[in-house]
Amino acid sequence: MKPGAIRASGLIPAEIYGKQFENKHITVSAKEFGKVFEEAGENTIVNLKVGGEVYPVIIHDHQMDPLTDKFVSVDFFKVRLDEKITAPIPLEFVDESVAVKEMGGVLVKSMDEIEVEALPSSLPHEITIDVSVITEIDGSIYVKDLPISGDYEIVTDPDAVIATVTLTEEEIEEPAASVENIVTEGEAKRAESAKAESEEA
Repeated sequence: MKPGAIRASGLIPAEIYGKQFENKHITVSAKEFGKVFEEAGENTIVNLKVGGEVYPVIIHDHQMDPLTDKFVSVDFFKVRLDEKITAPIPLEFVDESVAVKEMGGVLVKSMDEIEVEALPSSLPHEITIDVSVITEIDGSIYVKDLPISGDYEIVTDPDAVIATVTLTEEEIEEPAASVENIVTEGEAKRAESAKAESEEA
């Protein structure tokens, strides 16, 4: 069955792969997957039942139709529960910086996820970033500033900037030469040329 026909029947083409695991092409219910994805995201173990087998997997990747906002395909990564993996964990920004609220600054986010290493069962669902710790303009939060509240290790560069508060940049408009000025300059040149011709005559 072609992918379009599979999706029309309420299913999503999917693939399971992993270390020392033979890839499997399967289909999953679009309705059920939508529920699981909303709850688990891309870094929580999901028990995927295929035939008579149950595989511990994480949702490694997914594609969506930009027009219909429906899932087009899904990749599942089969994990070993006793082996650490590296996975991207989304960042959740909370609270508000004094530098934004009282000093007119703007919060600029440099990343929306970081890489962590952990056993699959220890992967955090998300990591919370409290931006209230930025109390001045040009203040930043770095990866090394993040508290670790679980059994995982952050592998993203510790000196990488997660977010910074900067001043708003006002647009400076340089005065452009107006049509009126251009016409005036042209007329002045023509007048000088005519004057020179009359003096020669």
